[in-house]
Amino acid sequence: MTAAHDSSDCPPLNFATRQVQGGYVSGLPQNSAVPPIYQTAAYEFSSLSEARDLFALRRSGNLYSRNASPTQQVLEDRVTALEGGVSAVAVASGQAAVAVTLLALAGQQGHIVAATQLYGGSVDLLQETFVDFGIDVTFVDQDDLDAWRAAITPRTRAFFAESVANPIAQVLDVRAVADIAHAADIPLVIDNTVGTPYLIRPGEHGADFVVHSATKFLSGHGTSLGGVAIDQGTFDFGRNPERWPQFTAAYARFGELVLWERFGQGFAFAALVKSKYVHDLGPSLSPFNAWQILQGIETLDLRVSRQSASALAVAQRLQQHPAVTAVHHPGLEDNRWHPLAQRYLPRGVPSVFSIDLVSTGDEQADQDQIERVIDALRVVRLIANIGDARSMVAHPASMTHSHLNAEQRAGAGISSTTIRVSIGIEDTGDIIADFENALALVPVPVGSAR
Repeated sequence: MTAAHDSSDCPPLNFATRQVQGGYVSGLPQNSAVPPIYQTAAYEFSSLSEARDLFALRRSGNLYSRNASPTQQVLEDRVTALEGGVSAVAVASGQAAVAVTLLALAGQQGHIVAATQLYGGSVDLLQETFVDFGIDVTFVDQDDLDAWRAAITPRTRAFFAESVANPIAQVLDVRAVADIAHAADIPLVIDNTVGTPYLIRPGEHGADFVVHSATKFLSGHGTSLGGVAIDQGTFDFGRNPERWPQFTAAYARFGELVLWERFGQGFAFAALVKSKYVHDLGPSLSPFNAWQILQGIETLDLRVSRQSASALAVAQRLQQHPAVTAVHHPGLEDNRWHPLAQRYLPRGVPSVFSIDLVSTGDEQADQDQIERVIDALRVVRLIANIGDARSMVAHPASMTHSHLNAEQRAGAGISSTTIRVSIGIEDTGDIIADFENALALVPVPVGSAR
């Protein structure tokens, strides 16, 4: 690596120039053991010729931090390796990762088939903002394979679902849905935020693109927003080029350049997302947040293993509590998705699950009861997040899924008495005791112990 600009031949500089440029030569290599933070908005080019080629996508390199940074590149390469993919794009949030991925695939006037069982913010994006963009979305029960098939139209350009759904922890039959998608020449996009690449790698089961809210388990410390979209390199846009003009036709802003010819399978997607959707819409990941997420990834398997084991222990204890009518955890043998969990999650079930409390039969009374229980928790915190080192709860009907109507919440398995749980890395006994203290406020009939 050579310096972009050598100032050794400059004449003696005055104070104002020295205070801006003194002591630093751009492009000078260092030997830091830890990926550094390249906290810069822009990059110096060695020549106008180099800059011209970079802006025309004729060569790869640092262009501007809205598109990418070297710190971000390390994050992209690391998550790509974890998911067994080919390339990745890191952006400002998980929501942004979902948005740019589906926008790139849907193109103009496209159609998406999505699972009903999704994070509430994803539903908001799909049913409102995408409609504004002229992209239609059909929601289907993720477990109804016939519904996936029936929803396909000639305009369908993507299937979208979560590997393990938030908040009820339904496990998707990824392979079955992938087979349906591929039979119709449609890519499958999987949100693997809850699943994590340590517990499940959707690409091994047929997913073509995987997205993450890196804010959650990848980070693990709850300090930084970020999202990543990973191309598995398995979907061939060149097989039916007329269906995918955004990849196979000339890219107008770059003259005659064709992304599929220039970058090929596994890289054309990232090139389109960065050069168009990140460039135009600006959901850029800051170098500092990329660096923070990298620090979290270094302990991902340790944290997730502990969280998974603790969550199962908590779920088993709550399953016996008389104030709890249901525990939605696929690690429990009587759970509907337990067989799929055994198949797809041999290392353990994610630590995000939900419980339903006893209902009084009165909506306001249920609301008051939920509030008393949540407010009584001391170790487990009320936070609108998951995958943190801290144990957290949320009330989906009031918080993350509050924009959904009653029918949509019911379709996702959410009731007014549902509490989402995300177990952290604290002492398991302390977590269980905290829940038991709070649940003691729920009046239950004598002799109703489960």
